[in-house]
Amino acid sequence: MFLDTVLEVVRIKQEIREVDSEYALFPIAGPNEAHMVSHRLIGDEDREVFLVMCLNTQNRITAIHRCHVGSLNASLISPREVFKSAILNNSSSIIVSHNHPANSKQPSPEDLEVTKRLQECGRVLDIEVLDHIIVTPDGKFTSLREEGYM
Repeated sequence: MFLDTVLEVVRIKQEIREVDSEYALFPIAGPNEAHMVSHRLIGDEDREVFLVMCLNTQNRITAIHRCHVGSLNASLISPREVFKSAILNNSSSIIVSHNHPANSKQPSPEDLEVTKRLQECGRVLDIEVLDHIIVTPDGKFTSLREEGYM
């Protein structure tokens, strides 16, 4: 027996909320601009926060997603959650960042593994991961692209 009606099981609706219009279509020319945005939004957090900047084809910010809030020194990142906002915002590429509340700008082995996994997923989805920025409360940062990890 065939169904005469097709039921919609899940409806995906993008909700646009203006949180900080200061970054709407802000151009990201390199790691310094990505750090500036990241540090302003998560630099002083007391727990690790993972941020996703969604970019259009001209590397301008179309959305910023606070993807995950972790513990004092760890954050479990799911590629599904990272790329969900990128897909819903028709992003050409993303820049991810997270903070190290303990003031160390050095990437951990877990940071490097997450970056590698996100790059692999991005290749499949055709959404390039341009950089992974680690920010610290004192204003220092590390670009994993500049450091040769990407």
